[in-house]
Amino acid sequence: MSDPQNPQNDPTGDAANVPPAPSPPASDVPPAASEHVTPPPAADAPPAYTPPAPEAAPAYAAPAYQAAPAYQAPPAYNGGGAPGAPVPGKTLGIVALVVVFFASLVGLILGYVAKSQSKKAGVPNTPATVAIILGWIFLVLTIIGVIIFFVFLGVGLNAYNEICSELGSGVYESNGTTITCP
Repeated sequence: MSDPQNPQNDPTGDAANVPPAPSPPASDVPPAASEHVTPPPAADAPPAYTPPAPEAAPAYAAPAYQAAPAYQAPPAYNGGGAPGAPVPGKTLGIVALVVVFFASLVGLILGYVAKSQSKKAGVPNTPATVAIILGWIFLVLTIIGVIIFFVFLGVGLNAYNEICSELGSGVYESNGTTITCP
């Protein structure tokens, strides 16, 4: 029996009946460097694509804009507002009206701030207006009162000095009043 894998070890010595080794397929073998392989011509091949030349961009001019249309001013705010909506400065106006009776200058300043807030909102603020008026009246009365106080203080000190200059230094009692002169 002969070994088909090793024909050299054929015991019969019949090496001539051995077929030659198969050659590799042609597609697996790379072509030699000297061989030039050309592809087969294609039947009905489309023509080669040549891109068109780029066109020059058209020159655009800046767009001509028209002047903006003139709009009318918005209607004036009538001060109505939404029913029940808070009025800016109203609470501060009431606070100013109360404070003006105790500290006229502070109440006057608060009244002006409240009036300014209401004026920006376009609504009237009667408490702030009343606080401003009363603030000026009370401020003038306070200034007059301070002037009268210092006048009476000066008159009283002058009278004290006259009495002490007549009596001299010491402690004196007159009509139930004790006077101490230096």
